Amino acid sequence: MLRFDPFTDIDPLTRSLLVAQTGSPRRPRFMPMDLYKVDDHYVLHADLPGIDPGSIDIDVDAGVLTLTAHRSHSEDDVQWLTSERFSGRYRRQVSLGENIDVDSISASYDNGVLSVTLPITQRAKPRRIEITSTGSPLGGGDRTPIEA
Repeated sequence: MLRFDPFTDIDPLTRSLLVAQTGSPRRPRFMPMDLYKVDDHYVLHADLPGIDPGSIDIDVDAGVLTLTAHRSHSEDDVQWLTSERFSGRYRRQVSLGENIDVDSISASYDNGVLSVTLPITQRAKPRRIEITSTGSPLGGGDRTPIEA
């Protein structure tokens, strides 16, 4: 009986793509991040350990927030035995809704975590609208606030 395992050939190929060769710099695959809403703003946390804060760039263009950072190995003339830490350019893009106040976005970098605060515009916040009666048979001119 002949057994055929299609994963026998795929496993070494997958391993070669995911594991760096000794002595070669590795490219970062992604920038892990969390995004959540608190009260009247969103908060984005992106993990960027070992990044020089001066290499971090945050741009907003056409409703897209772009985070870019760069990390390089400073030891160029050494013989690498293993190189597992990512080096190169990190880049992540997030589409923003039209309810974000792009002029008030702020950011900080602390202990390898980039934190970006994305405030919600005033026009997108819930507010109370007062409705007045003009003497209709249903109301005697009383003002009744309702939440919109």
